[in-house]
Amino acid sequence: MRAAVPRTRGEVPWLRLASYAVLVAAALFYLLPIYVLVITGMKSFAEVNLYRMWDLPSRFSLDSFVKAWLGSATQGFRGLSNNFWNSVRLAVPATLLSAALGSMNGYVLSKWRFRGSDSLFALLLFGMFIPYQSILIPLVQVLSRIGLYGSIPGLIFVHVVYGIPITTLIFRNYYATVPGELVEAGKIDGAGILGIYRSIMFPISMPAFAVVMIWQFTSIWNDFLFGVIVTPRPAVQPITVALNNLAGSYIVEWNVQMAGALLAALPTMLLYIVLGRYFMRGLLAGSLKA
Repeated sequence: MRAAVPRTRGEVPWLRLASYAVLVAAALFYLLPIYVLVITGMKSFAEVNLYRMWDLPSRFSLDSFVKAWLGSATQGFRGLSNNFWNSVRLAVPATLLSAALGSMNGYVLSKWRFRGSDSLFALLLFGMFIPYQSILIPLVQVLSRIGLYGSIPGLIFVHVVYGIPITTLIFRNYYATVPGELVEAGKIDGAGILGIYRSIMFPISMPAFAVVMIWQFTSIWNDFLFGVIVTPRPAVQPITVALNNLAGSYIVEWNVQMAGALLAALPTMLLYIVLGRYFMRGLLAGSLKA
């Protein structure tokens, strides 16, 4: 057995403790807005004060969350419950469709090169740099002509199209790291382009799917601009637009606003808490070869 390498007494433990202390301090500083969000949502309206926003509530209550979720007929604002499920019906299918299209595009552009494939890939990437604001008028005109304006399917269509460039980029970079011998072996076994994708590429692309689905779900769930433009009717608007309208006719109950903001952020927060490690692992998996 090799003898243990001696180390200077106290050097490494103190350095490690200092690193942990810095990381804990940074994490606490980062979580301060969440702290204010939570405790304000648990206060009554009488306790909401700018000078006492750091103080804990005198009595913890979930009334603000109930009011933010169900709304208040007496104060004239709608709750977030219906719009929450609108966002679910929007984000889940849009994420799955854009991930599937990006996976197939990345597979073809990385393993089945053809004349003009590099130019096509460059044109797809150009879509990431088109500002949303510059296409709003033609977007509304196109959606109106195909009968999708003012509906959840119209929003799904918009997010799927706008998600193709980034999902294609992530999957292309990931599939570029897959050895070409696997594709050649599939060809020898008689598999075609779809057979190779189904039997070889798709089963090993779960890390890339994790990255794309977390990225797309977060972007779609948090979108406000397309939601307010494409769905002008409150009944079909996503939760981000409804959160902007979560106010009474005469006063703004900041405790209800904070509770609504926490409810709107909860799905993406849980997604990153549960799948955050897969996001970093999949993101780094396709970073070695472009």
